[in-house]
Amino acid sequence: MRIVFWVATIIFVIDQVTKYWVVHVMNLAQVLAIDVWPPFLNLRMAWNTGINFGALASGNPMMRWVWIGVAVVIVGAVIWWVWTDPQGRWQKIAAGLLIGGALGNVIDRIVYGAVADFINMSCCGFTNPTSFNVADISIFVGAFGLVIFTSDKKPA
Repeated sequence: MRIVFWVATIIFVIDQVTKYWVVHVMNLAQVLAIDVWPPFLNLRMAWNTGINFGALASGNPMMRWVWIGVAVVIVGAVIWWVWTDPQGRWQKIAAGLLIGGALGNVIDRIVYGAVADFINMSCCGFTNPTSFNVADISIFVGAFGLVIFTSDKKPA
């Protein structure tokens, strides 16, 4: 479980530092857009009240607390799963990725009322309308890793 803790901690810190830097130091919350390497990498401020990549966004302020609750339950379930059914190093790394990202977005919802999304990538004539952050990437990769690195053994 140490691997889970360390990976989650590293992801959480990277997520929070990048968000703080972009929102407050680079002032993206006011500037709203900074072209870094157009069209491949741009910073576009988006306050996400939904889940990953803006899905299920709502104007209802109560949903903030619902998404915090959902994230905390998922984090608890992943910790319990990895604790009771350890599958090896890669499963623990994937769990840490998911947990660190989920907790990073929980902190945003508590502090800002929404998740600070700012990474925007487009390519090859496709303009991506959404923004995301380090936590979103980590949650996505972690969830995918948990599926891939969990065996299909059947209970006896």
